[in-house]
Amino acid sequence: MANYNLRSLIKYIGFGAVLFFLYKEALLWLVNVDWAREDYSSCGLIPLVVGYLVWEKRKQLMSEPSRPSWYALLPFTAGIFLFWLGELAGEFFTLYLSLWLVTVSLFWFDLGWNKLKIVIFPVLFSLTMFPLPNFINTYLTIKLKLISSQLGVAMLHMMGMTAYREGNMIDLGFTKLQVVDACSGIRFLVPLLIISVLVAYYYKSALWKRLFLVVSAIPISVITNGLRIALVGFLYQFFGAAVAEGFFHDFSGWFIFMFSLGLLLLEVWILSKLFPDKPAKTENTPAASFNNTVTEINSTSRLVIPFCLLAATLIATNSINFKGKTPIWKPLSDFPVSMGTWNGKSSPMDQASLDTLKLSDYVIVDYVNENGRAVNLYTAWYASQTKGKSIHTPATCLPGNGWTFEESGIVKIPVGEGRSIPVNRAFMEKNGQRQLIYYWFPQRGRILSNVLVLKFFVFWDSITQQRSDGALVRVITPVTSSEKPADAEARLQSFVKQAVPVLDTFIPGKTLK
Repeated sequence: MANYNLRSLIKYIGFGAVLFFLYKEALLWLVNVDWAREDYSSCGLIPLVVGYLVWEKRKQLMSEPSRPSWYALLPFTAGIFLFWLGELAGEFFTLYLSLWLVTVSLFWFDLGWNKLKIVIFPVLFSLTMFPLPNFINTYLTIKLKLISSQLGVAMLHMMGMTAYREGNMIDLGFTKLQVVDACSGIRFLVPLLIISVLVAYYYKSALWKRLFLVVSAIPISVITNGLRIALVGFLYQFFGAAVAEGFFHDFSGWFIFMFSLGLLLLEVWILSKLFPDKPAKTENTPAASFNNTVTEINSTSRLVIPFCLLAATLIATNSINFKGKTPIWKPLSDFPVSMGTWNGKSSPMDQASLDTLKLSDYVIVDYVNENGRAVNLYTAWYASQTKGKSIHTPATCLPGNGWTFEESGIVKIPVGEGRSIPVNRAFMEKNGQRQLIYYWFPQRGRILSNVLVLKFFVFWDSITQQRSDGALVRVITPVTSSEKPADAEARLQSFVKQAVPVLDTFIPGKTLK
């Protein structure tokens, strides 16, 4: 027995070491970056919760014999594929899913389905330690922020106060309140959803009640956050700006979260009283075991195949250079500040943004034409797109800074000689300002407009060409109240038609010089 335990310990240490070195960058990013974000700071506690949930099942696990299965090879292979997809496309969320699939598959290999089934809830619950992808997180933040603002204004009206909402700005007459990210609701929603899942797990009742409990966490979070905004607006007239910042702001957030948790527990009590559960019927017929159909594997060789695959993947990712750095044809600092009727001035990016974007080269120029109309050009160049160093789409960054996108879609812009390019187009609004934006992604001879397609071609070209260079081009023009949107559209299209041929002399194409 002692020899068996020693072999098991050595086995798990060996696999743990391989997994750590294989996913080291993703794990460091998860701990140092994703868990450091206020929206997901609570996710760092999930591994401890999962460990406790598994510990609760220790007696059942020990009493159930291990029956390893080859079926685990299917999710294991999918996990390896996701690793390469995330590694070459520079996408951390894909790497997180890969790590989860590979880890679960290894336990399935070694212990069998029946043992894994005993701890299936902790296994699935462990997914909550990974933050949502950026585009989903941004979409939820924007929606919850707008809904919270609307609810806050409605509650202020019920209190007899005059309030007017414009986007995320609430005008109280005597002051204006901006609903910032800290009041967006997502910082309540994520931990409240996680806790609601735990409460539902321990709430031994009908499935529909437990699902209702989890789903109800969403409206509870939104409503209580709207209440928080209304209270800040109401108390602002008595205590001033102190209620919207510092200790009071943080305390009100904590209080509203605890109030939301209390509502969840109250909901459990009400459900239990209104819909009492009937006594469960005991059945003498044992359930059919999944392992009856599982092919047994010799205990000394069952993990050889996954270990070899993981080792080969680790060796390949550290020895093969899939992403050589492609030099830009000309420095973007040489981009002309005069083009036809447009004259401009370049400006530097602040250091905080440079540290976040981790780009290889960039240019920002503010142009003005003979009529005094302005266009801002921003081009970012990446010699190699890797994990944490890849293109940030404006569809994620700008809404995160408070801009609301309207009439967004994809249009084709003619750029001369029978050529046209697809670009993302949207009107965006913030605090009464309205602007028209175009943006697109020059990628190794392709002009792409979809960030998911961009990720796929980064993955594909890394394998086939050992290239992952690419650029983001973004142009913005203000839409003044004295002009029609069509005038701004014509202005921006005319500018793009002049700028694209010039950009083509800077950004490497399908073939290198």
